[in-house]
Amino acid sequence: MTGHNGQRVLEVHDLQVRFGTRRGAAHVVNGISYTLDAGETLAIVGESGSGKSVSSLALIGLVPQPPGRVTGTVRFGERNLVTCSSEELRHVRGNDIAMIFQDPMTSLNPVLTIGRQLTEGMQLHLQLDDRAARRRAIELLDRVGIPSPDRRLGDYPHQFSGGMRQRVMIAIGLACDPVVLIADEPTTALDVTTQAQIVELVDDLRRDTGMGVIWITHDLGVVAGIADRVAVMYAGQIVETAQVDALYEHPRHPYTQGLLGSLPVLGQPERELATIPGLPPDPVHLPSGCPFWPRCPQRLDERCETERPQLRDTGEGNLVATFYEAKPASEAVS
Repeated sequence: MTGHNGQRVLEVHDLQVRFGTRRGAAHVVNGISYTLDAGETLAIVGESGSGKSVSSLALIGLVPQPPGRVTGTVRFGERNLVTCSSEELRHVRGNDIAMIFQDPMTSLNPVLTIGRQLTEGMQLHLQLDDRAARRRAIELLDRVGIPSPDRRLGDYPHQFSGGMRQRVMIAIGLACDPVVLIADEPTTALDVTTQAQIVELVDDLRRDTGMGVIWITHDLGVVAGIADRVAVMYAGQIVETAQVDALYEHPRHPYTQGLLGSLPVLGQPERELATIPGLPPDPVHLPSGCPFWPRCPQRLDERCETERPQLRDTGEGNLVATFYEAKPASEAVS
């Protein structure tokens, strides 16, 4: 991790996503706000179902409307991407803002060669001819660590391992030199060694290009090695955000403490891992107060059940949505 240059490249304000269902409206993303600077890595973490992936899809207009409904502001340059037309978004997606999707096994088209899938975006956005696009595709595959890249352009996805497919996905994402790269759980289906290689690769590319990175994951172990800042999501809202070191040293929200307490620690084999009791709330029937209160070991009175806490500054750069000062992590969740 290196310092970023402070130039704001993305500003998200009060982003909300609803889906119409037979049981009523599912409140999947509930008014999240954050910023991203050039050269910065922002990690968005939380359990499955917390709204991480849907919020990232909403940034670039990939939530189908209907049944989805997206409101709020996603400021990219002079544009609000939420109100852009489909044509405007097509010029942004893959060009200015690129995305590495969650599963490399299914994100690539099985009937198109790797070369075709790599060059398509370059020819559309950069207006490259066949020869120039092929040359750049070879450079990109080499850059992401695929051996004999000129020979692999004619291969199909099934001829690549999972880790190699993910490297191809990263190459596609980088093809047009994006300002922002969204990595949606890019290491989920990979073994630990390959995960570490992918994390290092993305971080090296961020340093080389100066792009801003949004890294979406449920794995707090990965976050420690790649992020500058962390936003913790629960039930569709951000409950805590902080610089990565501050978050690990003094997590303020009971949910963050629970997530960190569930991680094994090297050199402490006898340490009992924490668990968070219960399940995340149903997005169709969210609790009226703090969404975490039914599972929270620190709830003290009815205020938690009836009033929703807003993000507040702790004075140390952390923003946290809780009514009470967090106990030490060792006491928080047992």
